[in-house]
Order: sequence, then C-alpha cells, then structure tokens
Amino acid sequence: MSRRILFGLAASVAMTCAQADTLSLKVLGQPAGSGLIQQQKEQPFFENFAKHSGLDATVQYLPVDVAGIPDTDALRVLQGGLFDIVSIRGSQASRDEPILLGFDLVGLNASFEEGKRHTDAFFDTVDQRLQSNFNTKLLGVWPAGPQVIFCKPEVTGLKDLAGLKIRVGDQSVANFVAGFGATGVPMPFGEVQQALARGVVECAITGPASANSGGWPEATTTVLPLALQLAINGYGINLKTWNSLSDEDKAKLQGAIDTLVADIWSYSEELYEDALRCNTGDAACQHGTLYKLKLQPVADADLAIVKEALTAKSLPVWAEQCNAVNPSCESDWNATVGAQLK
Repeated sequence: MSRRILFGLAASVAMTCAQADTLSLKVLGQPAGSGLIQQQKEQPFFENFAKHSGLDATVQYLPVDVAGIPDTDALRVLQGGLFDIVSIRGSQASRDEPILLGFDLVGLNASFEEGKRHTDAFFDTVDQRLQSNFNTKLLGVWPAGPQVIFCKPEVTGLKDLAGLKIRVGDQSVANFVAGFGATGVPMPFGEVQQALARGVVECAITGPASANSGGWPEATTTVLPLALQLAINGYGINLKTWNSLSDEDKAKLQGAIDTLVADIWSYSEELYEDALRCNTGDAACQHGTLYKLKLQPVADADLAIVKEALTAKSLPVWAEQCNAVNPSCESDWNATVGAQLK
C-alpha cells in the first residue's frame, strides 16, 4: 500500500475521531412566541453552548412550536431520546407527571423568593422521579414569572370570574377558578390571542411578559395582577445522553445550566415589573410593546383567598392525583416543601 494511501487513511481516521469527540446535542426549547426569556436568554445560550459550557459541542436548537411538537409531550420526547435536552414547560408536562405541579401549586409561591426556596426543597425529589420513570435527569428549574389574569370584559376581582371561560395552564388553576363559577380551558399559548379575540375564552392566565409578546392586550381590556403561580419550567436531559458524558463534561454542562437558570430567575423578576408597565401604557416600559390595559387593584380579600387556596383546595386535590400514580408523593412534598411552610 502506498504512502499516499496510508496517509489518506490516517487522515480520515483522525477526522472521524475528532468528529466523534465533538458532543452533538439536539435541544427542544420554549415556544418562539412565549417571550423574552426564550428570545434573550434561552436561545442565545444554546446557540452559543460551546462558549458558555467550555465543552467541544454543537447544538441544534428548535423552539417547540417550530418543531411542531406539543409542549405537553416534553417528557415523552426526553424518554424516547428524540431530543437530548428539553426546556420543560412544567404545567403542560404535569399531565404526564403530576409531581411537577408540586413545585408551583396555586397559593404556594407568592413571591420569587418563596418560589426559589420551595423549588430548591423539592428539586431532588422530582429529579429522582423523572430519572426512574422518564429516563430524564432534571438539570434546573426557573420561573416564567407570576401568572396573572387578563380579561376581555372588565373585572374587578375574583368574584367577577363567575360564568367566564378562562384559559388555564394546568388542572390546579382550573380547579381554583372553578371555585368562582368559571370554566378552566386548557389551550396552547399560541392559540390564546385569537381565542380571546373571537370570544372562545373571555379571560386567560399567563405572565405579563408572555402576554405582551403574544399580543394578548390587543384582545383584552383589563389585567388583574393577582399572582396565582410562578409558572415553573425547567431543563431535562435524556439519561442516556447524560450517562455518556465523562464526569468532567457533566460538571461543565451542569455548571453552564446552573448559570443560565440563575440568570433567568433574575431576568424573570425584572421582566415582570417592566411588562406590567408596558401592558398598561407606562412610558417607563423598556422591553415590550406599549398597550393600554386597565390595571385593576388587587383586593386584600382576593390575596387572602389565593393564599388559603393552597391548603383548602390545590394541595389536597393535587395530592390525591399525584398519590394515585406515586404513593409517596404527598409525604415527600410534606417532608420537603411542607417543611418550609411551618
């Protein structure tokens, strides 16, 4: 065999080895229309993943709506290995694994500080459950921001929700609004603006920044800034992908995600205040589109109702649902999150 052929074979083998050493990841992200967290934090992070992580890696990043995959299928996508990393929308994915709702029951997280404390307490429990049941390691969780009520008819408080159809993110909120005679309607985020405009629903619940990005103020008149949840989302990685990494690479990947998650916690709080200004026409708006919604003051009585909802309704209803598929669910929650409430 000639030296030229030998050299060519050696070069080919070297190139193949180099390509094999490069980590290739497929990442399924938040919906492209969901707002600035996806646009300004998540997508840039994954598109520059090698820089942020220090890993020799390439990433194919697709928002879930661009990929044409229902956001309710996040855990199934991870379990099957269709994507290596998925930005899990907690409320939607809870339909497959109700333990996720334990991060963010109605009435649990009245502030970002409470949300951080409660998610930290419950994190390992959820991670173990996802590893054993969905072939998924939980890498981190973060809040989209306080979930408030946008309505087409003018409302002054919770009592005015009677008889209205309200877009909700999960069953916990559906149960809560049902207590006021309203009907909770699950609906993908991208369909909500038109549903409001056409009267399919009269109200809808999301964070102010997401509502601004989705154009909800064009089809509504009033925002009631009564925080029901923080909309806890997270990042999961397929266990086969995770276990294929060296300990050093695992540390680099986890460290990069930790930095992203911490950044989103801070950014989410910043966006919440600014988006309220944008949605209500305050010229101090910096990041969104100016609209002219009426900002309805929140009554102390409504604040008390949301707080009481945790023990009166959302926790017992969720516990029954979660215990049905995971007998230790409620006791695990009480030993972790519940211990933070005492």
